[in-house]
Amino acid sequence: MNRISTVAFAAALLGAGTLASAPLMAKDKQQAPADGLKLSEAFRKAAAPAQTAVNAKDYATAGPLITQAEAVATTDDEKYFAAALRFDYANSQLHAAQAANPNAPVNETSLAAPLEVLIANPRTPAEARARYSFLRGQLAFNGRQYPQALQYFAHAKQLGYSDPDLELEVIKAKMETGDVAGGSADLQAAIARMNAAGQKAPEDYYRYAIGRSNGAHDKAGTLTWLGRYGAAYPTPKNWRAIVVMYGLQQGSIDTLDNVQKLDLYRLLHDTHSLSDQSIYEQYADTAIKRGLPAEAVTILREGQSSGKLTPAMSSGLLSSATASARTEAPLAPLDAKARTSSDGKLASQTADAYLAQGQSAKAADLYRVALSKGGVNADEVNTHLGIALSRTGDKAGAKAALGAVQGQPRANIAALWSAWLDATPA
Repeated sequence: MNRISTVAFAAALLGAGTLASAPLMAKDKQQAPADGLKLSEAFRKAAAPAQTAVNAKDYATAGPLITQAEAVATTDDEKYFAAALRFDYANSQLHAAQAANPNAPVNETSLAAPLEVLIANPRTPAEARARYSFLRGQLAFNGRQYPQALQYFAHAKQLGYSDPDLELEVIKAKMETGDVAGGSADLQAAIARMNAAGQKAPEDYYRYAIGRSNGAHDKAGTLTWLGRYGAAYPTPKNWRAIVVMYGLQQGSIDTLDNVQKLDLYRLLHDTHSLSDQSIYEQYADTAIKRGLPAEAVTILREGQSSGKLTPAMSSGLLSSATASARTEAPLAPLDAKARTSSDGKLASQTADAYLAQGQSAKAADLYRVALSKGGVNADEVNTHLGIALSRTGDKAGAKAALGAVQGQPRANIAALWSAWLDATPA
């Protein structure tokens, strides 16, 4: 996202009215050049061979000749032409170097000086000066001179430059100077404006914000951008990356216990992001450890049906889970007892079993009973209530339950579930 090619520089500069490609010498020496600049005879004599050498790509000859022309230039018109010629020379050299070795690093610093002359020259049209300021800011950004880049970007904006790339470059420069919070706020505002205009921000916007926020150890900011990314681009591949980055990898954003991880595996399931043998087996193993073997059986069988698990891969784990599931007590008697209990613990446990068995409506009903009776971990129960309601299709109810989760890391888990709901139709 950071580098601007020399091709882009050339198109921007020449399209804005620079003059190095215009004929320097008129047929009548008394006639002004076609571009309208007033150039002295001494300057023309110095600049004409320089221009010829640049057009012929004779760089060894062109360099010293341009220096001579710059030395002769005394008026703003002449300095303007000389700067345009210097830019063409430097830009053409970069093109030649890239063509000769496309994989070599590009050193764009030679473009800085002529751009600065063009920006400062009163003969430069205001529109062109704004564009040059933007390009000079990009050069500074590419050179990691972020405060300087911000100054040029601000100048470009002041002069009326309105290309949408300007806003993004300012955001990136802010973040690179360490103002990640400010850059994030600006980026979200830019995305909101794009959405309002019927456009969609590229995935790179979200990935950049996630990387910068995570690099700044801004957990809340990283989680926010992960959720936004998942809501904007809810592909299985993206959701798997989001969930794993958050809580299922070494050095993840939050360190979770098995009860909390199980709700992430459930999110992988509902976002269709269970992708391989390892993740299916981890999910099943976590469900068994949680005392929910019926859920493990369901997941392992789904993995076999999808072709991501073969019977040989999962036979031992499936046999163990199936045997444990057969010993589970019937839920109907527990359901009835839970409704008359003095607290909500049995209701919550029975609701967990219902949820594991895929009986989401019954689970949601008992989670509400548990919350009304109290004596339970309200954040955990509300998380599970939100999951159950989302599986019944009650998106509004699910969002309300997830929104009631307060403590960490439960609130982060709930936020990811809410982001997924935002990406799905009611």
